[in-house]
Amino acid sequence: MINRYSVLVEEEHCTVERRDASLTYTQFIERYVSCVRVPGTKFQYLCTRDKLLAEFGDRLVRLSTANTYSYHKVDMPFQEYVEHLLEPQDLAMLGSDTLYFFGDNNFTEWGSLFGTYRPPPFRIPGTLGAYSFGVAGSGSGVPFHWHGPGYSEVIFGRKRWFLYPPERTPEFHPNKTTLSWLLDTYQLLSPEERPVECTIHPGEVLYFPDRWWHATLNLDTSVFISTFLG
Repeated sequence: MINRYSVLVEEEHCTVERRDASLTYTQFIERYVSCVRVPGTKFQYLCTRDKLLAEFGDRLVRLSTANTYSYHKVDMPFQEYVEHLLEPQDLAMLGSDTLYFFGDNNFTEWGSLFGTYRPPPFRIPGTLGAYSFGVAGSGSGVPFHWHGPGYSEVIFGRKRWFLYPPERTPEFHPNKTTLSWLLDTYQLLSPEERPVECTIHPGEVLYFPDRWWHATLNLDTSVFISTFLG
């Protein structure tokens, strides 16, 4: 019998171009590529489980459902949410039943943490950055959607990305999880139909262009932060 959770431990090839910290601003603007950060920052230290629980364990966090069209929100103490992360994603669970902590962060309450974060040094002319911080369990993720451009940095864990350009609408069910899509739909796609994809690790940053379809899958219990440019 095939272990359907094996997709969370297998390392997939990466079809997103990787660049190291020598990438210049001009090169970034011209090529729209990802860039690599150096891990071990103060922000990473403050994002360890013990530090986050000590500082924010009793704070309420607002959880969103992990699907494309639901706007249901649930408030829960951060400590309680972290305890739920020990349970793997249920393969049968729909996106509307999967609660996910990403965004909806009170900047005032989380300001002591965000103040230590240093976003990627590259800016798109005419844009400002807005942070969305997330903590999520293995097997969780967000199904295909699109919005403006931005960066996503992994602090702990691994996050697998799937991306399509704006003119290629992916085949997916809006209330199925990314894990379900990977197991049931992705496997049936021909090489030409498959998305651009990559797994990013702690200290790495992925740049997602404007209006590109993208879905994410956390391979481990992960901490991550996105900078949305608008």
